[in-house]
Amino acid sequence: MSIISQFYLSQQSKIKKYATNITATDFLELLYNDEWLSIVEENIPEYREQIYTPMQTLSMFMAQALSDDRSCSKAVNDLIIQTQSQENSRTISPNTGAYCLARQKLPLALLTQLTVKVGNSISQNTPPQWKWFGRSVRLIDGTTISMPDTEKSQVAYPQPKNQKEGLGFPICRLLAVSCLHTGVILNASIGPCKGKGSDEKSLLRNVLDTFNVGDIVVGDAFFGSYFLLVEMMNRGVDVLFEQLGPRKLMTDFGKGIALAKKDHLIDFSKPKIKPDWMTQKAFHEAPEKITIREFKVGQKTLITTMLAAKEYPKKELGALFKQRWHVEVDFRNLKTTLGLVVLSCKTPEMCQKEMWVYFLANNLIRLLMAQAAVEHDLLPRQLSFKHTVQIWNTYFLLEKALDDPMFALIAKRLVGNRPGRMEPRAIKRRPKPYKLLMIPRSEAKQDIMKNGHPKRIK
Repeated sequence: MSIISQFYLSQQSKIKKYATNITATDFLELLYNDEWLSIVEENIPEYREQIYTPMQTLSMFMAQALSDDRSCSKAVNDLIIQTQSQENSRTISPNTGAYCLARQKLPLALLTQLTVKVGNSISQNTPPQWKWFGRSVRLIDGTTISMPDTEKSQVAYPQPKNQKEGLGFPICRLLAVSCLHTGVILNASIGPCKGKGSDEKSLLRNVLDTFNVGDIVVGDAFFGSYFLLVEMMNRGVDVLFEQLGPRKLMTDFGKGIALAKKDHLIDFSKPKIKPDWMTQKAFHEAPEKITIREFKVGQKTLITTMLAAKEYPKKELGALFKQRWHVEVDFRNLKTTLGLVVLSCKTPEMCQKEMWVYFLANNLIRLLMAQAAVEHDLLPRQLSFKHTVQIWNTYFLLEKALDDPMFALIAKRLVGNRPGRMEPRAIKRRPKPYKLLMIPRSEAKQDIMKNGHPKRIK
């Protein structure tokens, strides 16, 4: 049976050692790797010996991301209980002020660099049989995340224009680059939802260095722009995108160089107008045209820079594009399973740290899934993310030793084959019949005190 590099060999004995007596804060033990620890040492400032050291704080922060109860009071209470059995343990106050202050002191660079390093360590050492034609596939997509309505967050991440002032919530746009084979987040870019440079393509330009020569990037139709295709080709990266709507209507498979039925090579001409974000020099140096491959599979028209039809049959490319659905499931795991859908921190700086803690927690869960897949001759995508989180959170609560180690329990729960899945963006269960607040909450409270009921409630 294959093993994911010497790295997994060194980690395996540690993880199994902890599997019979594990606590939430022990999760950070998985980070005890020389390369990863160097990132920690470089980014942690000098600190006094105290209860909430940077490593202790980071461990508790991640435990919050993996817990159903994500409150700071729960994190502090867990620490109090865990330290009661230790000799000469210090008295810890249940007040959360010191812990919250310690979270604020955590450098953002520590969280971002650690997340990226963990993700790349896992992705780069995957067995060849997990890859597509021996190549690494990267998924790109965007989503939005809501946060508490505070003045600072409204300035950094303004609410949508269609929401009245005082009734909406700050919202940010997130662009994530993930690994198709393992589900780890390789990098991410965060920005506001409106204004210059707030679209997904602009956010993607911030993380283009994430891609390596030979990678394949899969995304939806929004990314199929001329200059992004040129940039990817210059980097030695292939892409597979759905054709943009306007171009899809003009598709004529009778033109260009035919490769097969509804499969041809066409020239893509450079736009005549320079984008605002692009320098005049870069626009001038861009080629006047590029050759791309356009083909139809089922009801979808796709474009790719993989031009060799014999090496990359359109049937295989169509099957690969169907796996783009995994990125939607990955976002659901981040938002629903881990709770990233609505942040809890009150400032833009802490909201960014909170998001990266969720990304780091995601990657460490994916590490467990990768190890379980290796040991049981499976693919990580066959394993359940939520099941793995549940196993991690409850394993240490069992009072008796188990016959099956933790990885065997993770590997017992398999998920269905999801490529090509389609679901309506709607919910069946109706919300509770509460009326809508049409004025700021502070004004509604004043109305209740004055009139016994709030005005302007819809």
